[in-house]
Amino acid sequence: MTSGGLRAPLKPLARRTAEIAPFHVMELLARARELEAQGRSIVHMEIGEPDFPTPAPICEAGIAALRRGELFYTPALGLPALRQAIADFYRTRYRVEVPPSRIIVTTGSSAALMLAICVLVDPGDEVLMADPGYPCNRNFVRVMGGEPVALAVDAATDYQLTPELLARRWADRTVAAIVASPSNPTGTLVADAALAAMADVARSRGGMLIVDEIYHGLVHEGGCTTAARLGDRVFVINSFSKYFGMTGWRLGWMVAPEAYVREIDKLAQNIYLAAPTPAQYAALAAFEPATLAILEQRRAEFTRRRDFLAPALRELGFDIPKTPQGAFYLYAGCSRFTHDSFAFARELLEKAGVAITPGIDFGDNRPERHVRFAYTNSLERLAAGVERIRAFVRK
Repeated sequence: MTSGGLRAPLKPLARRTAEIAPFHVMELLARARELEAQGRSIVHMEIGEPDFPTPAPICEAGIAALRRGELFYTPALGLPALRQAIADFYRTRYRVEVPPSRIIVTTGSSAALMLAICVLVDPGDEVLMADPGYPCNRNFVRVMGGEPVALAVDAATDYQLTPELLARRWADRTVAAIVASPSNPTGTLVADAALAAMADVARSRGGMLIVDEIYHGLVHEGGCTTAARLGDRVFVINSFSKYFGMTGWRLGWMVAPEAYVREIDKLAQNIYLAAPTPAQYAALAAFEPATLAILEQRRAEFTRRRDFLAPALRELGFDIPKTPQGAFYLYAGCSRFTHDSFAFARELLEKAGVAITPGIDFGDNRPERHVRFAYTNSLERLAAGVERIRAFVRK
C-alpha cells in the first residue's frame, strides 16, 4: 500500500516477454486432454516425445543411484564420469576424439542452446537460422537481446541452410548461425560437406556455427557424422531426450570450444547450478551395449512408422516433397485442404479426434500452409489416425 492507502500499479512486464511466442501446439494439447477426459478417443501426432519408456537399464541405474544416496550437487559442468562416458561415445560411435574437458552436461538440450547463445550474443547481435525451424532458437536469441534472422528455406535445399546462403546473408552484426541436423520439423539432414563448408563460412567471418544434433541416433538410413569433427569453432548440442528416451529426466550436453568452457561454467553455476544428479547417474547406463540394443530396435520401429505414414498422407493429398531422413516428424503442405493450418488443426482435433501441430509454431515461412505430424505413436494408432483424417478431408 502507498502512504495514501492506494495500491501502487503493477510494474509492466519486461518488453522481451511480448516478443516470445507461445507454443501454439500446447493449446491444442490442452484441448486434446480435455476431450480425452470427456471420454473422446484422441490420436496424438502433435508432441515430439518418444512414446517408448526410458530403457530399463537407465531406470535401474537411476534407482541404484537413489538408493546409494547420490543426491548431492555435481560440478556445474557435469559428473566427471558422465563427461568421460560421452567422450567415449564420440570415439566409438563417430571415431572422433573429443576431450571430456570440452563436454558440458546440461539441464536438457535447451539449457545447452541457451548457454551457447549466452556466451556468443550481445544485444543487437544477429543469429542466422532456418525457417521453418525449432521455435525456441529464435526465442533464446531474443532473451539475450539479440536479433534472430530467420532465412526461408524449402525443399530445394532440403529445408536446410546452405553455405551459399550463409555467405550471402552474413552481415557485420552476425555472430553465429544455428543448424539442426536432423531437423525439427522436417527431419532432413545436412550433408557432411555442406556442414563443413558452413563452419568455414562462420569461421572466416569471425563467428560460430551452433549445430543441433539432438536427433542423432534417430537416422533412418545410413548414418551421419557429428559436427564435433570440425574442430573447436563449432558448438555441438545433443540430448538424452530423443534417441535415449529420457525426456522427463531433463538431461543434455554440449561440446564447446575449449576457450569458452570457463565462461559457460560460470553461467551454468548461476543459471541452474548443475544438471539433476539422479539423471546424470542414470545416463551412465545409456551407452551400455544392452541399452544401445534397445535403442536400435526403437529406431527401426520409427523407420517403419515413417514408411507407413509418409505414403499414407501423400495419398490423402498432403504435400511432402522430402521424405524425412531422421527424427520422427513429417512436415506436410496442407494447401489442398486449407489456407489456415491452425484452424485446420483445431477442426481436425474437434471433429476427427486427431491432434497435429500447425506450421505457425515453426516460423514465418508460409506457416498457414503447413502442418507437422509426429510419428511418436504406435503403427496401430497411426493407422487409426490416417483413417480419421481420410474421413475428415473427404467431407
